[in-house]
Amino acid sequence: MKQIIRELHSGIPLKDVKVRFASVLEGLKPEEIALVEEELVNEGLPREEIRRLCDVHLEVFKDQLEKEKLHITEDHPISILMEEHKIMLALADKLLTLSQTLESTNELNQFKEVLHHIEHIVKDFIDSEKHYLREENVLFPLLEKHGVTEPPAIMWMEHNQIREKKRALNSLVEAHTIPPSKEFLITLKNISNELNHILNSHFYKENNILFPTALNIISNEEWAVARKDFDEVGYCCFTPTVYHKPEEKAPFIEEKIVHKDKIEFETGSLTKDEVEAILNSLPVDITFVDANDSVKYFNKAEKRIFVRTKSVIGRKVQMCHPQKSIHIVNKILDSFRKGEKDVAEFWINMNGRLIHIRYFPVKDKNGKYLGTMEVTQDVTEIKKLEGEKRLLDWKD
Repeated sequence: MKQIIRELHSGIPLKDVKVRFASVLEGLKPEEIALVEEELVNEGLPREEIRRLCDVHLEVFKDQLEKEKLHITEDHPISILMEEHKIMLALADKLLTLSQTLESTNELNQFKEVLHHIEHIVKDFIDSEKHYLREENVLFPLLEKHGVTEPPAIMWMEHNQIREKKRALNSLVEAHTIPPSKEFLITLKNISNELNHILNSHFYKENNILFPTALNIISNEEWAVARKDFDEVGYCCFTPTVYHKPEEKAPFIEEKIVHKDKIEFETGSLTKDEVEAILNSLPVDITFVDANDSVKYFNKAEKRIFVRTKSVIGRKVQMCHPQKSIHIVNKILDSFRKGEKDVAEFWINMNGRLIHIRYFPVKDKNGKYLGTMEVTQDVTEIKKLEGEKRLLDWKD
């Protein structure tokens, strides 16, 4: 199988490869493709090169992959993701049809009506972000725990491509005029075509390789926890049926022993329940990464800004960021570990809010590096503060 992919990358025609390797392709399993991609990246084939030729790989493996039938209930996390795929593909098809309708009409009322429908579709695509967040924060970490890291990384790269197309579509439609300009119509049709193509390709890969692989290697107990994490992140497109499986602990999650005894600190003492409640009451998101760069803890602030689920516990922090950001993550961690820097900070605009993100090295009394803490805070209202406020102004 590695030889098949190497020959495709060297430019040998698809039909020649399919004929030569017909016997190898018989009985092919999705997880075998995932593991082959894993080995090829480890042997030096660039991840971006594999992603670029993924569609070609699929043409070779397509006949065998489509023989694989998934036997899962409608409340299973994978069923939910696949149902969302169907809905988003229908939206992409409708968007393309509407963009073509706009090109062929000259009536002002029809322009308004069609653009109104397009605005709703754009909103649905923006709302679909939770679909990708559930994959990146729940499904991908589970696959990584079972040794499958490259396919999720490639899928995440494609998520970012989809996000770029959605942002471009949203910006275009927000700036539309009545009647729309010729440039608007051309750009809308191009983006609609591109979004339609990437969604079809991406969802096919997930439905036929990533999801079957996940079902073959992830345990029922882990899926039970995953569904709970899915519910916590939230849904788009539709509301899935209630999950009826009895709640069970996944084996990879460390069992926490609750002690009511106090924990003695240098400046006082608290119970475990008090510590947890205090951390969750803070008006900031906290995530702690240990000295080995593994996510070890996050608080559950009431208005958490960035999604975190229990599935990320134990995950390498580098795997929690897109490929293009990993060199920045490593630079921060290396400088903290060496004692060269004591803070790294960023601020971004997100949904009309100003978000302040800071990273701090965590050290023991002797200066030994224990890990890094990320603190994220919505500072929109703080930035507006002026003068002083010395009196309580609650309304009874």
